[in-house]
This record gives sequence, structure tokens and C-alpha cells, in this order.
Amino acid sequence: MSHALTLDELLAQEQENLFADFDFQAAWDIGQAIRQRALAENAPVAIEVYAFGQPLFLSALPGSSADNLEWLKRKRNTVLRLAHSSLYAGLHYEESGSRMAQHAFVNQAEYCDHGGSFPLLNQSAAVFGAVSVSGLPSAEDHALVLWGISQYLNKN
Repeated sequence: MSHALTLDELLAQEQENLFADFDFQAAWDIGQAIRQRALAENAPVAIEVYAFGQPLFLSALPGSSADNLEWLKRKRNTVLRLAHSSLYAGLHYEESGSRMAQHAFVNQAEYCDHGGSFPLLNQSAAVFGAVSVSGLPSAEDHALVLWGISQYLNKN
């Protein structure tokens, strides 16, 4: 039985998934792992691995739409701006009593506080990119991304 994650649990996930090295092959491997699992589960998702200022992996599976690509961008931008997962951002805003959409200084066309994007962090916990999924409920998008990152890190 799953439970809703807390802010502390989400922070722990970030601290436990740091990269000593990352390159274009790592982006491909993470993206492919997520893609293969999503295909096996018939998940109608779009997947992006973004690092070094550009998308390094992008895939849209059957059932996804152009809207999912926009969600990927908005989730990724949130991670790059706040240096935390987009699920963390959503829970943080929710607990503070005002969702991201209520802040006048946040352009809703560029940012969102829905789960599905997780920061790529180096050993110093500096953000250099994000892995994002869109098409499932917020917590499921987050779990799929985290699974892909942890699969890669556990193999290397």
C-alpha cells in the first residue's frame, strides 16, 4: 500500500540520487529504461531527459499528445527554477496554503507544480538538468521518473 510522500521523503529522494558522472549516454540509458517500462505498462506518456541546456532524450508514446510535451516543459522549468522535484514544489506550495498558480510572478505557461519532473543532481547536489514524464497522475509520473534514475544509478 502506497502513501502520500512527505516533503522530507521527497528531499531524501533527491539526496539519495546524485550523479558522480553524467553524459549523453546516461541520458539515453535513463530515457530508454523509462520508455521500455512505460511501453510494457501501456502508459500514454511523453518522456524527456534534459541536461546541459538541451533535451538529450525525448519520446512520446501512443496515447500521449502535444499537451504532454507542454507539461514536460513546464515541469522541467519548475525543477530548474526551484532545484527540487516538481512533486516537491507542489506539496510545498500546497502546505504553504497557496499553489504556484496563485503567485502573480509565476508564468503559468512556463511553470507548474505537478509531479513528474526530478532534478539531475551532481555530488554537490547542484542541478544540471531534469528527467520528466507526463501523461499519468502526478505521483505516478514522479514514481516512473524516480524509478528510471534509480535503475541507472544502481547499475553504475
